[in-house]
Parts: sequence; C-alpha cells; structure tokens
Amino acid sequence: MPEQAPKVRKLSGHIGAEISGLDLARLDEREFKRLHDLFLEHQVLVLRDQMLTRDQHIALGKRFGELHVHPMAKGPEGYPEIFPIEAGANSSNDPKAIRAGKKAVNGGHWHSDVSCDPEPPLGSILYLREVPEFGGDTLFSSGYAAYDALSPAMQNFLEELTAVHSGEATYRLHYGDQRAQDRSRFGIKSETPYPEALHPVVRRHPETGRKSLFVNRGFTREIVELGHAESQALLEFLYRHQETPEFQVRVQWTANTVTLWDNRCTQHRAVFDYAGQVRRGERVTVKGDRPEPVLRHESLPWALAGA
Repeated sequence: MPEQAPKVRKLSGHIGAEISGLDLARLDEREFKRLHDLFLEHQVLVLRDQMLTRDQHIALGKRFGELHVHPMAKGPEGYPEIFPIEAGANSSNDPKAIRAGKKAVNGGHWHSDVSCDPEPPLGSILYLREVPEFGGDTLFSSGYAAYDALSPAMQNFLEELTAVHSGEATYRLHYGDQRAQDRSRFGIKSETPYPEALHPVVRRHPETGRKSLFVNRGFTREIVELGHAESQALLEFLYRHQETPEFQVRVQWTANTVTLWDNRCTQHRAVFDYAGQVRRGERVTVKGDRPEPVLRHESLPWALAGA
C-alpha cells in the first residue's frame, strides 16, 4: 500500500502551514525533502503531537545544516546547541520589572533570531512540551510579503541601504552584565562583548531567490547611509509595516507541538499574555550564511570596524 503524502493546511494568505502525517523523529529522505520544500514555500511550519527526545531534536536540526550556538544562553549540560525556553511565575516582559529582578520571557518583542551575528541563523525549530492553559501564541510576519507590498520606488531605495544589527541592548536587558560566551570552538568568532554586524536592509534568499526585508526591532539599530533622525524614522516605518496583520500568521501552541521557521525571511514575537502560567520547551537553531544583498554590483562593508 503506497505511503500517504503529508496533509498541508495553509494558515494565512502569505505565511504559515500546518502539516500532519509526518513523524519528525523518523523522517526518511523522501519525507525530509518534502518537509524542506514546504519549509521554503510556507516560511513557517507547525506540526503537532510530536514526541522528540533531545537527541532526535538535534538530529532533525542537523538535517537542515550545521547547528548554531546562542551567544548568551547556555544549553543543558552536554547540549550547547539547545536554547532553553521557559517562562513561569517569576517571568515578565516589562523592562522595568526585569531590571528589578524578574526573569525576561524569551522573544517578547519582534525579532529575527540573533540577526546581530555576522552570519545569522538559517532557521529555528522550537519544541514546546508544556504550554499555558491559554495564551502564549507566537506571531510570525513574512518579510517577503512586507517587501512585495512596498512601492517600486521604496523598494529601489531600500535595496541600496545597509543596517547595523547589535545584540547589546537586548542582551543587556535579558542577561544583565553577562558578556557573550566564547563560541570559537563552534566556528563563530567575535571580538566585541556583544555580537554586531552590518546587513543589507533588503536581502535575497539564498535558496528561493526572493527578496525580503531584513530589519527588526530586537536587533536593528540604525541605517548606515542615513542621518540619525532619518534612520530612526525609516526604521520605525519599516517595523510598523512588517507588523501589518495581513503579513502575519498566529501560531497557537498545544503540548508537544514543533514549529519551524525561516529566519532569513520572517520575524516573530512570542505573546506574553499568560502571566503566572508555565510555557516550557527547547529550541534548536540552524546556522545560516552572510545575508546576500540584492544589488550584487555593490560591495557591503560586512563587518563593523573592530568586529
């Protein structure tokens, strides 16, 4: 009897699909190719009722590529590739409360994972084992849709710009005076206390060839070619533009759900509307490459001076 193809249910007009009929712990080559193709097509994939050990989670990530190690968060003993996700009674998304001693929730602002690295992650695979009774959804926004909706004049203007991405402000809030860990043994080098890099404002996806906006509130600090006031005004416009509901999908979690997303063309925000409840899981992140500018004939100063 022939194997049935996985079922695909689109979740919104521009981004996201829920996949059923695949066991992520036991994918054969044909099934993984189908998963990868769907990943590129939909940008965000949701698969429910998965049972993964930590080693199986890591093995799944490695099928997409070499794994990324977070600059700040340390994984469980023996698992540096694991990024723990946990929120509970002492968690908050309020900066004042965090400075007063509350634990910062993970991803409570719009961001693309570690875009401050010179080679930001390709994608992320989050496995939540415990979820709150209500709340705790994750919003994802498509950089493809945001770019496509801009006027040709704005698209052309943005394609010539570069932006500074820095982890300092976000990581100081979340981790206090802790500095970035030495990741040289994982092939990631930095000479600054916090990761920082220059990236094109519009990047070309290395696998699909599509153009995407690549700025986010979490890590983008300024546009190099513009004055400070111009830079901040344009970034605020782009942030608000990318937060347009029509470009988004909202993922509602259930226990043992796995969500995969493409950091090269999406950004996301975890909604903290479940204070006092527990949300717990682990994330595996796949290494990416240096973002490719749209205008190939122009060279970009990829690394900041001293970075």
